[in-house]
Amino acid sequence: MSLMPDSWIRDMAQSQSMIEPFVEAQRREGVISFGLSSYGYDARVADDFRIFTDVDNAIVDPKDLSEASFVERRSDVCIIPPNSFVLARTVEYFRVPRDVLVICLGKSTYARCGIIVNVTPLEPEWEGHVTLEFSNTTPLPAKVYANEGACQFLFLKGAAPPEVSYADRAGKYMKQQGVTLPRL
Repeated sequence: MSLMPDSWIRDMAQSQSMIEPFVEAQRREGVISFGLSSYGYDARVADDFRIFTDVDNAIVDPKDLSEASFVERRSDVCIIPPNSFVLARTVEYFRVPRDVLVICLGKSTYARCGIIVNVTPLEPEWEGHVTLEFSNTTPLPAKVYANEGACQFLFLKGAAPPEVSYADRAGKYMKQQGVTLPRL
């Protein structure tokens, strides 16, 4: 597997619509950086948030996570309660090529504040807005800024395309729009 450079990411974003909207150079003036980097793409978090709440003493069940466990907010800033989490999504829509696996890592700016970003790998031929999970590991409220950098995506090109892609097996999160809760 090869880690793909900025020139490949730019070409795929422009010729194959791999990332939309695509920001060709890193933007960082007064914001948490986003856009194309040397070996990755720093995506932004949209202004659509689902804040976890325990008002109804809900059970966190990955097979049946209730919408009632979340409060919806659309804002430029999201406050994550202490020791809690928020679901959000990327501004960018991704279309992963058949011979590529995409890994996501959190931004150091958030990690150094105890805010961890988690995303599972984007599989070959998956497409959609990426649902992001921000965990506040601190005992204090924490801020996440909409339309600013949230995480970095790294593109790993396989030696050959897989026999079966995410699209081939009709994955349950294919072409997701907005913040998507777990599906069974």
